[in-house]
Amino acid sequence: MLKVGIVGLPNVGKSSLFNALTAAGAPSENYPFCTVDPNVGTVEVPDPRLEAIHEIAGSKTIVPTAMQFVDIAGLVEGASEGEGLGNQFLANIRGVDAIAHVLRCFDDDDIAHVLGSVDAVRDRDIVETELALSDLDMVERRLDKVAKKAKSGEKEAIREQTVLTKVHEALSDGRPVRDIEFEPEELSILRSFQLLTAKPVLYVANVAEGDLPEGDNAWVGALREAVEAQGAGEVVVICSAIESELAELEPDEKTEFLHDLGLEEPGLDRLIHAAYHLLGLLTFFTTGENESRAWTARRGSTAPQAAGVIHSVFERGFIRAETIAFDTYRKVGSWKDARDRGLLRSEGKEYVVQDADIILFRFNV
Repeated sequence: MLKVGIVGLPNVGKSSLFNALTAAGAPSENYPFCTVDPNVGTVEVPDPRLEAIHEIAGSKTIVPTAMQFVDIAGLVEGASEGEGLGNQFLANIRGVDAIAHVLRCFDDDDIAHVLGSVDAVRDRDIVETELALSDLDMVERRLDKVAKKAKSGEKEAIREQTVLTKVHEALSDGRPVRDIEFEPEELSILRSFQLLTAKPVLYVANVAEGDLPEGDNAWVGALREAVEAQGAGEVVVICSAIESELAELEPDEKTEFLHDLGLEEPGLDRLIHAAYHLLGLLTFFTTGENESRAWTARRGSTAPQAAGVIHSVFERGFIRAETIAFDTYRKVGSWKDARDRGLLRSEGKEYVVQDADIILFRFNV
């Protein structure tokens, strides 16, 4: 399951956003380090296509795909040297697939900022510097360990030393690991280190209600400019206060509230869409009398690899995939009619699964 770590300085709205997104009831008080141990919440991924498939197929149950959000303790300057919750904070980030970096882009005299003023670009630089310093420390210690083995000609140590040296040079130049190009065989070595700056990042600008729907204020503008200048990712604008209100509403009330705000979808949806784009993910579906279900796979996955998402047996015994695009299925109105009209495609092992494919896997064990 995709796991996204929510990080940032203390009092930027991380836990409030986490509570709104996951309805997990994590504490969110107005003081630094309110979050000590990471809170984890599993969220169903909203997808109207799955609802449509469920209705067409008349399935007994519907099973959305899901992702986890991890609310991690606030980081402060000097965390890489043990300040604040230091090592505990950094260790918790290592286990996530991607980072959602929450940045405060609103002013409120009743909510203290740990640095005394609002400056999203400065806050971003502080967090990213601490992550880079932590990575640099780990890489230097690891280089010391492999140096003797590499000198003696041990092949694995030489390969590891080569990768670590490349990483060390980039970090020393102020570049995150995710900006480095690696050979395929180097990537397997890199993944074992769980380096913080290797993880993809999206930036969450937490704004006041009055700044919705566009999120245009000076702090967001400066953040977008800084992120775009570095080609560093996407900025998603969210108001955690609004998300908290939305979490308590019924579906019909939620739709009306969003309309009044000029929003097409909740912040959760936009955050999930951004995370899927960031990680290169897609959704495919299976459907039948008993169940309609959404699954997550990486873009570029072949049909057997997608089958393996469901169960390893499906991948090992893969024969073929009967496939139809969602839009075609919706127009036809049933799996049987699609088959009768020759609209079901029979795809083999080389087929690359597309977003919104509906698939029936044929396999033999």
